Amino acid sequence: MKNRMIERFCILFVVVLFSTELLPGQVYSDLWGEAGEKWTAEGRLPDFSYAGYHFGEDVLPKIEVVTDVIRFGAKGDGKTDCTEAFRKAIEATDKGAILIPAGRYLLSDIIWIKKPGIVLRGAGEGKTVLFINRELEDVLPNMGATTSGRPTSNYSWSGGFIWVKGSYRDKKVAEIVSPVKRGERNIVLTKEVKLKQGQIVSVEVMDDKKKTLLDHLYSGDPGNTKKIKKAIRTRLVSRIASIDGKRVTLERPLRFDLRAEWKPVLKTVDPSVSEVGIEDLSIEFPVKPYQGHFTERGLNGIAMTRVVNCWIKNVRISNSDSGVYLTGHFSTIDGLVLDSRRAQYKGTTGHHGIFLGMDNLVTHFDLQTHFIHDLGLGYLSNGNVYKNGKGVNLSLDHHKKAPYENLFSNLDVGDGGEIWRCGGGRDLGKHCGARGTFWNIRAKNNLTWPRVSFGPDSMNLIGLRSKDREIKEIGGKWFEPLDPALIHPRDLHEAQLARRLNMK
Repeated sequence: MKNRMIERFCILFVVVLFSTELLPGQVYSDLWGEAGEKWTAEGRLPDFSYAGYHFGEDVLPKIEVVTDVIRFGAKGDGKTDCTEAFRKAIEATDKGAILIPAGRYLLSDIIWIKKPGIVLRGAGEGKTVLFINRELEDVLPNMGATTSGRPTSNYSWSGGFIWVKGSYRDKKVAEIVSPVKRGERNIVLTKEVKLKQGQIVSVEVMDDKKKTLLDHLYSGDPGNTKKIKKAIRTRLVSRIASIDGKRVTLERPLRFDLRAEWKPVLKTVDPSVSEVGIEDLSIEFPVKPYQGHFTERGLNGIAMTRVVNCWIKNVRISNSDSGVYLTGHFSTIDGLVLDSRRAQYKGTTGHHGIFLGMDNLVTHFDLQTHFIHDLGLGYLSNGNVYKNGKGVNLSLDHHKKAPYENLFSNLDVGDGGEIWRCGGGRDLGKHCGARGTFWNIRAKNNLTWPRVSFGPDSMNLIGLRSKDREIKEIGGKWFEPLDPALIHPRDLHEAQLARRLNMK
């Protein structure tokens, strides 16, 4: 761990060293400054530096190969059904990488990974191809309905043929004495508990009958929320920086206030599935014409559900209904390509490109086809980072019910005409929650502040080409239409991470 942290810091130091070289006309945001000197934890610009694998501090590991699927009967001839061979290889492997040599492997059912430490590694994108000839709805039926009652497969918005599934195994240890403000790190418990420095815990809050927490996560401007009946819960996962009796100091600042009416509690987190990787391979589905929104039956690539510290690296997914559903914590997608040869429906070839949970990182991606929702955030998603990627006409989808404090940074969104297109049922609040941040976004066309129904004034739009005037109101809108070619830093997440590690 220590060596990997040193390696990570050296890489970040070089990045920052070259990125801080003065360029003619270089411009800076008044929320960050040249090197973060204007930033504060309680300010309107959140800290995104903890996103990704191992809190963003370690590079993705290279796990030793311990076996391969050929030993269990797989044949990369494109004809032999290799589903059972893959399952047997995973079952027989306690920990390590399972090699999938170059070839074309036919799969007809879900490949489950429900234990830690398993890596599926191909011989390279385009060399190892997993060809899937069925739909999830056929192999594991799961019909449901939309919020408006339309019958639809639940695989329209979940699931994958490579499905990594775990549990957080949360356990309540104590209630928290309120109040604590967003941006602070010190909490006081009702009793002394047996916790250790460096231990991973979560701070969780639950809404009251007046929906004051929901209102808080929208900075007081939630929009119509009458269809949100059940009390929402949100949480922050952090390591313990120090503990002294009933007083606990978290390593990272809180994303929300702690108030007595929200019944704040501290829980331990003991994930059942972590350190799982999918890397260096392609996933391909049959070329079927896309029939449009909510017709999807589950031509979905990868799902990672309730996992921690996992990764997807150098993977291509072709002709899918949806690419990746990553609803765990602190996981990284690096080098994902989504493409399609399907006949389009109203300019799209699928439903969700990528969909995230909490504190995940997606970088170096290329969406070579257009989904209804390209880069997605779900209910109460927070702390996620999409960066260093591109697409033909990216939609930055916020699916209502308060996805808050997420970052889109250093992106080429292509045309830009559908950047603010979002989904989500009626009367579930505005699309984007508090302090959603859009930094260094490039498009062929000029961009503007999104419509009122998209999100509250607490959002941050910085580094976009626009004809609109600058607005910098600490308690209102923050719109800095700085030239994306000149803004520094270009990658806000990398700058925040470098600053945190340097201070540490």
